[in-house]
Amino acid sequence: MILPYRNEIIQGDCLGLLKHIPDNSIDMTFADPPFNLKKGYKSYRDSLALQEYLDWCEQWISEMVRVTKPTGSIFLHNIPKWLTYYATFLNQIAVFKHWISWDAPTSPMGKTLQPNHYGILFYAKKAKELKFYEVRYPHKRDRKSSYLSKDYGGKKGGLHPFGSLVSDVWTDIHRVKHNKYRDEHPCQLPVHLLERLILMTTDENDTVLDPFSGTGTTAIAAKRLGRNYIGFELDPDYVQIAENKLAQESSNSKLGDYWVSFYLDKVVTLRDDDWQSLQEFFYLPTRPEEIDTVPITLKSIVQVPARLNGDNKMVIQRGGQNNCLQKNMLF
Repeated sequence: MILPYRNEIIQGDCLGLLKHIPDNSIDMTFADPPFNLKKGYKSYRDSLALQEYLDWCEQWISEMVRVTKPTGSIFLHNIPKWLTYYATFLNQIAVFKHWISWDAPTSPMGKTLQPNHYGILFYAKKAKELKFYEVRYPHKRDRKSSYLSKDYGGKKGGLHPFGSLVSDVWTDIHRVKHNKYRDEHPCQLPVHLLERLILMTTDENDTVLDPFSGTGTTAIAAKRLGRNYIGFELDPDYVQIAENKLAQESSNSKLGDYWVSFYLDKVVTLRDDDWQSLQEFFYLPTRPEEIDTVPITLKSIVQVPARLNGDNKMVIQRGGQNNCLQKNMLF
């Protein structure tokens, strides 16, 4: 099937554009819509009446489910308040899999518990046909001593060398807070957050669709991991930012023949099924119990410019191999 808009960011209203996407044609849909919290978007009024906002959400959620393949996944990112409404819609037309709690503290609001997480709803189009891969992230360690943060007692010898299987609580990926890493957009997600979702639920050359593309985070993650992307965005300035960033990206987020997610000079997500082949790229402790105090490291020398230039490029030279992996870095 030849999809319209493949590997493009299209300027326009997602409700109209989604109608051009055939039924059951997308491998993964992801939405990070306006939160209706009076955010400073350029081309959208983020302050609708409650029912108006919910009616609008129901329309694009229904379209997302329609275009997703029976094997595909649907992800919706938002604050818990709106996700409770979204779940009401989705439970009628898709199958609930998980509420992923992404640890991302925000400012105190007064007379309430401090908001400390965003949620990502994970739904399947057809539960029995869902494409899903277990993924791992590095063991959490004390910043100064590098000791494991969690006490595993006498079970350290049985720990996986790289790290734990990802659960539905994510504490290892942090918000993009520093202005020097942000685009001119009020709600920007980290690229490696999307890379984790993509590694969990898609394969190379699959297609990922984001109806609220913003400055292109989902598309960048998809391109880095060798997937196709489709992005819709209302604001032409955001479209231009996304296109400029995508022009600097390559499909090369790999170790050997295997797709992984990098952040800075470290692998932060990999597929469990790929570990047997990927472990050759790491220095591993000689004894399993040494994992308690010895982090595994890549056999690589990472060269990062003191200040990223306009190409935003990082070169990784794999130790012991006469080749190099060139990976674009956008934060």
